[in-house]
Amino acid sequence: MRFWKYHGLGNDFVLVENFDGSVSKDPDHVRSVCHRRFGVGADGILYLENSEKADFTMRVMNSDGSVAEMCGNGIRCLAKHVYDMGHKKEERMTIETLAGIMNIKLDVENGKAVAATVEMGAPRLECRDIPVNGEGKFIDRAIEVEGRVLHGTAVSMGNPHLIIFDDLSDQDVESLGPVVHAHHLFPRRTNVEFVKSVDGILDVRVYERGAGWTMACGTGACATAVAAGLLGKAPFGKEVQVRLPGGSLWIKVSEDLSMVTMRGPAALVFEGRM
Repeated sequence: MRFWKYHGLGNDFVLVENFDGSVSKDPDHVRSVCHRRFGVGADGILYLENSEKADFTMRVMNSDGSVAEMCGNGIRCLAKHVYDMGHKKEERMTIETLAGIMNIKLDVENGKAVAATVEMGAPRLECRDIPVNGEGKFIDRAIEVEGRVLHGTAVSMGNPHLIIFDDLSDQDVESLGPVVHAHHLFPRRTNVEFVKSVDGILDVRVYERGAGWTMACGTGACATAVAAGLLGKAPFGKEVQVRLPGGSLWIKVSEDLSMVTMRGPAALVFEGRM
């Protein structure tokens, strides 16, 4: 099977073309391919497929074999692949995901896509839509974890996120990430963002559902910008720099919360066969 290895700010993926539906999505196979010692190594697998509703479909499997509804870094990589391989040689395209259809505009240099701006849709804030066990919105609310109280804001960008602005040590963050992500409040688990605001820049570490600590998370950056705006820590209507371990994404949340736009790079690492 032919594959391509991509990354968006160090959030890395194995991409396979699955136009005929023949590529396995068996969780054991996914875990094997994503294993960093015994496989190719990746945070997940991207499946490029046909679509009846958009130009193409993206399906995502996390490195633990679970399904991801959406992946912000992954969709930029997939759009780059579509353009660079000539499947659609236009700078604008639509990609169907389990979180809806995304509109994408590519930045092209010397005939290759180097970055993409993605319309990620509207954030979902109601507990039932994220999902979170509870009613109403979960904004700056308390959550008890291992005997201590944290404060978080829950946002869905097609997948669930809990954004925490509490002042925590690196050691606290390391220990709390895996526990918060599996907290009973979240029936489908959740991605967790630990955030510090530094000179107008949102510094974020992400414990990603299905992949663990990652270098970057596109939907997490979007959810963080939404939460920051709700809490008065960042403006709506203007691009905000979200700095992750692998680099920065630029996120704009419309003032009426009707659209979140993400801008960032995508890179090909290598291609091969397995």
